[in-house]
Amino acid sequence: MNISKQLLEAANLNPTKNSRQEYIFTLCEYIEKNELTLPLYQRDISWTLTKCVELLNYQLLSKSPISAISINIINNTGKEYAVPQVSFIERELLAEPVRGQMSVVDGQQRLTTNYKAYCNHPDLRSVVLDLGKGEFVINNESCRKNQVPVGILLNKDDGKLIEFTEENKSLSSPMVVNALLQIRNKIKTYQYTINFATDLKEDEQINWFEVLNNAGSRVSIIQMRFSKLKAHGIDVYTQYTHVYRNKVHEYGYDFFTPQKTNVSYSIAALNPAYELLNSDKHSNNFAPISSDTKENQLCNLAPEKLQECFNITLKALDRALEFIEDNNLKKYNRSDYVNYLIGYFVFHKDELSDKQKSSLIDWYNEVSFTNKSNTARRKIFSDLLKL
Repeated sequence: MNISKQLLEAANLNPTKNSRQEYIFTLCEYIEKNELTLPLYQRDISWTLTKCVELLNYQLLSKSPISAISINIINNTGKEYAVPQVSFIERELLAEPVRGQMSVVDGQQRLTTNYKAYCNHPDLRSVVLDLGKGEFVINNESCRKNQVPVGILLNKDDGKLIEFTEENKSLSSPMVVNALLQIRNKIKTYQYTINFATDLKEDEQINWFEVLNNAGSRVSIIQMRFSKLKAHGIDVYTQYTHVYRNKVHEYGYDFFTPQKTNVSYSIAALNPAYELLNSDKHSNNFAPISSDTKENQLCNLAPEKLQECFNITLKALDRALEFIEDNNLKKYNRSDYVNYLIGYFVFHKDELSDKQKSSLIDWYNEVSFTNKSNTARRKIFSDLLKL
């Protein structure tokens, strides 16, 4: 009987033996020095503030450890193995990886949350430890007498916590200071298990990431493809998706639930601009809906063309939001109403006539997307463009 050589090789390799534990603060030091980085394909930070607080509380209060972090060590710096790296939080493209570079395959969100506390990042400014409740909470008002900001409690500088307690008399008693130092020391010496692999090729890293993190979900693959555009000077998050999200939030919308829709809704809104630039006419399967996202076509555009898609879409988004606001239209908490108007304004760049405006208002008030199939939703968009 023939036995595969690959099977025998796999039987002799046990990757679970290549693990160790590291303190949270040690990992944060690695991040600060860019010794621990992210591969370019990694998606953007996706955790909400609530999710960050849940992690901090789990580390503080839970009786079981956090799941392992997965890291690829780059020893072979050849192009096939050394995937371009970016820094945490800012996602700045870094120089060529050096031998021994540690690249996070899975664990970005957990590490980023801890690092933001370590460096007192503004994103966590409303997260505090409430001594009365015995947990981390979100407080968007002034810090109360029995609360300590997480960026002070877990700051990389030991002196920051002492300074804070000295400045706040309610926290200056020896009993309170001792309790805070115990809490800080617990998190400071909290250990993460690190599972290491060495010199994984990009497709092997992505396969590991998908199995661990998202089971190959389509949205995550979209995010990874767009993340890689950073190498060509395009940061889809800071230049487009975050701008899209912030604009709709400013007008009172909150349809980004679950978290993955942060990307799919905004990317779907690019379809009309892509069509305008490439054919100047609408095709049926290019509706601005998540099921019709064209990540492959968008990622294959020249960087300047993709940037033009962003600009056209964001300009149309402004018109869509202003149209809803100026005409006192109901704000439905779903993306279809906004994205369909974006598409309309992409293809109708001129000022609307009174007749067009009236027809568009009637359409908005009468259209319904509830329980509609993708085919029906595509037809709704095609009919809208004819107004």
